[in-house]
Amino acid sequence: MSKVAIIASNGELFDAYKVYNIATAAAASNKEVAIFFTFEGLNLIHKEGYKQLPVPAGKEHIAEGFKEGDLPSIPDLVEMAQDLDVKFIGCQMTMDLMKLTTEDFVDGIDVGGAVTFLEFAKDAEVTLTF
Repeated sequence: MSKVAIIASNGELFDAYKVYNIATAAAASNKEVAIFFTFEGLNLIHKEGYKQLPVPAGKEHIAEGFKEGDLPSIPDLVEMAQDLDVKFIGCQMTMDLMKLTTEDFVDGIDVGGAVTFLEFAKDAEVTLTF
């Protein structure tokens, strides 16, 4: 099975849609997918943060378009990704730095460092960063 490795290092609404759109599309296409959430990217799996992600200044009209376009919410996309067996890896170093634990995040995440992600990504056919 081919692999798709994604690094999520930014934590705004648009970043979440990019990450989860690619991850779910790849997983639905029978790819093994892992997302490494680091720094602000941890917002995308934070139990409270992912429900109210910030929108870039001046882009509020695009966020409204998401609602009007009947797109799934970020919590729905997280659930969809998990149902498709997308692996979520929270960056241990960043979690320690921010004094966060697995309890702060959606259920089912793994925690690891860069080496953990690199082990997965070393033979990935596609590697993306958002």
